This record gives sequence, structure tokens and C-alpha cells, in this order.
Amino acid sequence: MPTVASQSFTDAAYWAARVRPLVKPERFEHIERVADLARDIATANGLSAEKAYLAGILHDVARDLGNDELLRLAPPESPMDAAHPMIVHGRAARTILEKWGFTDPELLDAVEEHTTGPRDNKPISVCVYVADISEPGRGVNDHIRELAFTDLERAYREALFCKVHYLESKGKPVHPRTMAAYQRLVALSGAPRSFTCEEFQPPSTNPRATPQRSTQ
Repeated sequence: MPTVASQSFTDAAYWAARVRPLVKPERFEHIERVADLARDIATANGLSAEKAYLAGILHDVARDLGNDELLRLAPPESPMDAAHPMIVHGRAARTILEKWGFTDPELLDAVEEHTTGPRDNKPISVCVYVADISEPGRGVNDHIRELAFTDLERAYREALFCKVHYLESKGKPVHPRTMAAYQRLVALSGAPRSFTCEEFQPPSTNPRATPQRSTQ
């Protein structure tokens, strides 16, 4: 097992091999697409491509665990967590990574917050959140993905606003962490005047769905 105490982000292949047997095959395809996209977004914005990629590889390590195990790893913070345990899979993933020896707070936060939104607009967290919501296998949010290469902050705002809008339009509750992140953005930049939202979709099982940049 490689040492992670020094936080050398050079063992992504090892960690990918460790994550692969813990998730469904189609989940791992999604993980690879998110990691690739998070790396590319980070590169375009002058951030650590290695850290963004590794966070992408690790972000869904707990996604296919059962409800009881999820709640054991990430005890409910709210009634919504208890009613819908899948919401806590980001926090559960952080617990797993801490047990594996990861200590870098930026990476751990990015993994934890990919489900509910970055709490403080942390750049690597934003990269992973935007990549997860817009990776090509979902078949939606291409505009958010393209925007992330030139204006990551705006891409994040659109992604979060769209998520809240989508949930509210469906009469679904918004997680307290997501609403807190939304309210922080509104306080900083005002309520959204206009943005483009598409139906959120689960990741595609198409193995050929890979990130593509527009040539226009």
C-alpha cells in the first residue's frame, strides 16, 4: 500500500484499482469520466490536475454500499439523511479515505462535498462537483461543462442553481447543506436572473461516453 501521509498524488492508478472492485462496472465508468473531466477543468483553471483527478477517482467509492453501511460510516446530520441514506455517500467516502490514510483536507472535502455542494467554494471541490454533474455520460449540462473551462465560478453557480431549481420544481426537498451553499452564492452574487437547466440524469453505461471539448 502506498504511503499517503506525505500526500504525494502520484498513485492514482493504484487507487483506481482499489476503488474498481468496490463499485458496479457502470459506476466505475462514470468515476473515470468524472476524474478525467475534473483533471481537465483543473488544468484549464490553473489548479492541481493531479489532485482533481485523484479526487474524481475516489469520489464515489461509497456509492454502491448498502443503506446501513452508509449510515454507519456517516451518521445522519438531518432527518433527510436518515430517510435517504444515499445522500450521505460523500461523507461515507471521506470516512473510508481517512481510514485508508488520506489526510489532505482539500482532497477529502472535494470527495465529501460532491453530493451536496462545496461549503466554501473550494476550487478542487468545485472542479469535482461540476465534473460530476456535467460529465458526458449524463447526457445533459454540456453548457456547464464547456463553461467550466473558461469561467469555473460561473459554471459552479449554474450547476448549483440548476440542482436546487430541479429539486424544487419536482417538489423534492433540498438538502440543508445544498441550500446553505445556494444561499451563500445568492448572498455573494445575487439571485440568478437566468440560467439554462436540463433534466438531471444518472450516468450512462456507454463506455464510449468520454469528455469532449467543443472545437468552436
